[in-house]
Amino acid sequence: MFDIIKAIILGIVEGITEFLPISSTGHLILANEFIQMKQSTQFTDMFNVVIQLGAIFAVVVIYFHKLNPFSPKKNSLEKHDTWILWLKVLVAIVPSVVLGLLFNDWMDAHLMNWQVVAAMLLIYGILFIVIENRNDRLTPRFTNLSNLPYQTAFIIGMFQLLSLVPGTSRSGATILGAILIGTSRFVATEFSFFLAIPTMFGASLLKIVKYFSHGGAFTGTQTMVLLTGTVVSFVVAYLSIRFLLNYIKNNDFKAFGWYRIILSVLVIAYFGFFAK
Repeated sequence: MFDIIKAIILGIVEGITEFLPISSTGHLILANEFIQMKQSTQFTDMFNVVIQLGAIFAVVVIYFHKLNPFSPKKNSLEKHDTWILWLKVLVAIVPSVVLGLLFNDWMDAHLMNWQVVAAMLLIYGILFIVIENRNDRLTPRFTNLSNLPYQTAFIIGMFQLLSLVPGTSRSGATILGAILIGTSRFVATEFSFFLAIPTMFGASLLKIVKYFSHGGAFTGTQTMVLLTGTVVSFVVAYLSIRFLLNYIKNNDFKAFGWYRIILSVLVIAYFGFFAK
């Protein structure tokens, strides 16, 4: 019963942080410091990745019409544009598929710690403020997904590689990168959402395969814990996406930069001086 409650809390953390540029992995690492499930480390590591599927389904639900090339409500030109959008997404995930598979295990073994999380929260917090200050003086070159070149999509995918480091934030890296190379905030945010679908689905599938290949199995309790975390993540992520889309209509990302800096200081203070 207590693990179900903990799964709800972790699902809320994941749902809030997956698409806000503040690092879901970093927050889950920190949350697990205080909310430790009575499960194996192997299951907990898998749980933290797989509940991201709930957040991904939230994107699918919100953007189902826009991302569906078979929609009977679309004309032939709109269906063609949808296929082009998916091709841009596929081009953008190539770097993560290739290099992510090569370095995923090494990253898990060496970088999943509070020091790395704190450093990345701080560095990208500062970058958000600096880049947004620079962006205030510039006019975006790409204000619509339809005029986003394949080359630009690929470069955004290269920025996504930075999120392999815990504390970076996948959405944070792609949004910052996209803004830096000339997209509007809205285009950067939406394209980051769409990149998340194949990226996080693949990461979750890989984690499940590794879990079972190393002798893991789901008990009845573990199945309920995983389903609970995923469903809660879906509901909260749905609300978070709606919030972010409305927020960026009239605001920049500097507030998230300041949040990251403050959280980094708190993490360093806690683990550096209070944690045993």
